[in-house]
Amino acid sequence: MHVEFWVDPLCPFCWVTSRWIREVAPHRDLEIDWRSISLLVKNQPELGSEYHEKATITHGLLRVMESVRAAGEAAKLDALYTEFGRYIHSRKEFDFDVAAVLTEVELDASHGAAVDDTSWDSVIQTSMDEGLGLTGDDVGTPIIAIEAPHGKVGIFGPVITKVLDIEPSLKLWDAYVAMVSTEGFFEIKRTRSEAPVMPPEDRI
Repeated sequence: MHVEFWVDPLCPFCWVTSRWIREVAPHRDLEIDWRSISLLVKNQPELGSEYHEKATITHGLLRVMESVRAAGEAAKLDALYTEFGRYIHSRKEFDFDVAAVLTEVELDASHGAAVDDTSWDSVIQTSMDEGLGLTGDDVGTPIIAIEAPHGKVGIFGPVITKVLDIEPSLKLWDAYVAMVSTEGFFEIKRTRSEAPVMPPEDRI
């Protein structure tokens, strides 16, 4: 099954959900296409705020991801996004060597130049428009889309705060597929009452 998953490396909830779906993938034969959605562009954080600074950094990482995709290396975006998340969410580091990360996942370090290349912003915007076109604008990350019997369907979520054991993870995936494959289904939601728990590095 082809799955599109919109990410910004900044979002911790998106990160936890991405770790969940990666564990599900081999058990449900999922092919995940990591798509860009910029929280800098979407949320327009106040200039000078800590959030603005961090969102600016991860917007640059999305530029790198799109450079890699354009070079025909989309299959390596899984490893690249994983390494970005390892620094940001496991090590709490934003100031890391992007070129070194690219080399680590066997990509050309020259993609690192895309961090400051605004020409990729239109590509990111197109990706965002596709994701938000499926969900509407009043959502965050992650957005996940699959082909349902009535066409492509995308929803915000599931938002989870921890990576589960494999059996409940698979049950959650199967429930997700059942819901979004039901014509007319839109939303299940409750107020979040706990912060995301970052999985240990040996589980990412």
